Amino acid sequence: MQHAGSEPYSNSNEPSWPPVAVPGQPGHHAGEAPTSANDGAPGPTSADISAEEVVPDPEPTAGSALLDELRAQIARFVILPSSEALDAVTLWVAATHLQPAWQHAPRLAVVGPAKRCGKSRLLDVLTETVHEPMLTINTTPAAIFRSITEENPPTLLVDEADTIFGTPKMAEKNEEMRGLLNAGHQRNRYVTRVVGNDHTPHRFATFAMAAIAGIGDLPDTIMDRAVAIRMRRRAEVEKVKPFRSRRDIPALHDLRDRIAAWARPLLDEAANLEPEMPVEDRAADTWEPLVIVADLAGGHWPRLARLACTRMVAAEAAAEDHPSGARILADIRRVFHAQREVDSLSTEELLHHLRQDPEAPWAEWGRGGLTARELSRMLREFEIKPGNVRMADRTQRKGYMRNKFLDAWRRYCPAVHPADADTTRGKD
Repeated sequence: MQHAGSEPYSNSNEPSWPPVAVPGQPGHHAGEAPTSANDGAPGPTSADISAEEVVPDPEPTAGSALLDELRAQIARFVILPSSEALDAVTLWVAATHLQPAWQHAPRLAVVGPAKRCGKSRLLDVLTETVHEPMLTINTTPAAIFRSITEENPPTLLVDEADTIFGTPKMAEKNEEMRGLLNAGHQRNRYVTRVVGNDHTPHRFATFAMAAIAGIGDLPDTIMDRAVAIRMRRRAEVEKVKPFRSRRDIPALHDLRDRIAAWARPLLDEAANLEPEMPVEDRAADTWEPLVIVADLAGGHWPRLARLACTRMVAAEAAAEDHPSGARILADIRRVFHAQREVDSLSTEELLHHLRQDPEAPWAEWGRGGLTARELSRMLREFEIKPGNVRMADRTQRKGYMRNKFLDAWRRYCPAVHPADADTTRGKD
């Protein structure tokens, strides 16, 4: 069974998935042998396993149809970067309705390189479908942890996170918020504050699921606890339905209530399930609630959840090997090549050329385009700093020497245009 937008099922190129827990059999946990043909997880298998040995999808429950409906509703209003990302968001929303069952509260990091990538619109849809949404615009950390209860935690929704963590100075100023979001990923992590006139110490819970949207990556400690949704602008051929509160919210609320009614009786079962995960360590902790929701729903969702988990975790691992700063390095390399490998460029000239690239995000980076200060900050991690450079008219301006980039280009963006690589080798 395959839903619209998902990738075709293949049994030749993907690894086998481990067994999954079976709805209605709370005693079946990771490591136990399946007791029937439907107890094993479906999914792609290695090429040496015959098609006859592929285990079919489990029987769908009412939850499977609800997840299908939720997926379709999200896709009406937002273009997600992949079918796996759409599956992950769908499962994350459903998981918010079972928060008391989880040991870990996965963050949903909705990030993009520029404005108008659909981040805020996705949060609009999440606000109307998650359990007990709590918008945190201009909300202090103290107000947030005083609003979290252990028995029924809200779902935190943080928009414009770049105004909180966008620069080192901002991040330092909002360290308490970062600490709250980090601590709240795991159950039984508290903050202690004194309250009342007698300053009595009091413990406050922090455990709550959170969706955090902003331009650029969030702090590493938050990204490490998150399902990362890397948004991008819609192409001209990609169409979505405008979101209108009066028309659309009632239908989303109806769906939210039906998902909650399905999930509520499964709370104890969800808390007892321990599915074998296709990833390890913190990634497994973060994705486990989504996989359990998929296993409870049955149908094609156990397979889709594991596929999304495997591919999205692998993509984030690859991004760590090639840091996001590699994009600016590669684009600067193209600028120097287009300018006939000049020895230096002024900061003003370099920024002009970067912003002219229609395929790059620099024209709308941050809130007014890439600035000299932000460029300097991005390059600092590669030990590249601006200095005085001599221009063709023999004047001096602040800018960048080409030879300062050579080592970083070799390390972080070797796969460039052949002409670029040849010229670089010639000037090493």
